Amino acid sequence: LDKSAHLAYLSELSRKGFVVASVQYRTSNETPLPGQIQDVKAGIRYLRAHAERFHINPEKFGVMGESAGGYLTCMVDPAFDVGENLEFSSSVQAACPWYPPTDFRGFPYDNPEQCAASPESLLLGKNVLCHPEEALKNCPVSFVTKDAPPFLIIHGENDHTVPFTQGELLHDKLEEAGCDVTLLAIEGADHADLHFFQKEVWEEIEAFFAEEL
Repeated sequence: LDKSAHLAYLSELSRKGFVVASVQYRTSNETPLPGQIQDVKAGIRYLRAHAERFHINPEKFGVMGESAGGYLTCMVDPAFDVGENLEFSSSVQAACPWYPPTDFRGFPYDNPEQCAASPESLLLGKNVLCHPEEALKNCPVSFVTKDAPPFLIIHGENDHTVPFTQGELLHDKLEEAGCDVTLLAIEGADHADLHFFQKEVWEEIEAFFAEEL
């Protein structure tokens, strides 16, 4: 994974006045859930703890990520706070997930054997098809509350990796809870393709964070 892939676009956000940080997290081959979520939450607390050093407004935090990072963007529940800087909050005031997996049970698998090798099962540490209830407990759709931050969900309508219905599910759950949520559907876009780097898409992202933060 090229960790500088989005540097040019993130730099554009920086030029608009946002402080931008890229938080690294352990992958499923390094730690099972909820290690990845704990890493992201620890990163947020670290930034708050050093807000003066980095010239950050500690009251205005937004998160954004794509695919697996989109999943982590959605999982902002404080139950996952462990480690250092626990005197600081890991809450956020805006969330922008790109094509996020939101309900592991909604992925098309031909059989349990195929599912066993899927990213969702590797992350869970168990076969999603064989353990649907446990899978649901670790999905963003299960963590929706009326207190969720504003969401801008971005998803391609032609996504062959994370079905577009995954973004729709989260949108509908948030809307039902009375939350501020927008689903930006990108016509013809597949998973992580160039459609997401159109100027108009980034203008939507900039406008969202400017309004909420």
